[in-house]
Amino acid sequence: MSKTIKPSKEFFFDAEEKWEQVDPKIQRQIHGTDDKIMLVKAKFEEGGVGQLHQHHHSQVTYVASGEFEMTIGDVIKTIKAGDSYYIPPHVMHGCTCTKPGVLIDVFSPLREDFLT
Repeated sequence: MSKTIKPSKEFFFDAEEKWEQVDPKIQRQIHGTDDKIMLVKAKFEEGGVGQLHQHHHSQVTYVASGEFEMTIGDVIKTIKAGDSYYIPPHVMHGCTCTKPGVLIDVFSPLREDFLT
């Protein structure tokens, strides 16, 4: 990590947090973060695609709502509300939203690229 990140505020209220449009069918809200961890909500419309990618972060995701076709490495599974998954560092992954929904992502360390 190139710099120390000031910890975020302690409380986040959904109605007060701005959504960032990252794709025509995907928005995200950044919630709590410091230089070790980050929580992000990602809202998908049906057909939204999280392109295959990899990063050095560990990632754990909880499916708050909707349904997704999730690829981790060479494995593809259908995941829905109540399910979760773990992605180790440097493993290719991505998803396609098949029913509108929200993913709750936790990254360690934080995704500095999300803060620019």
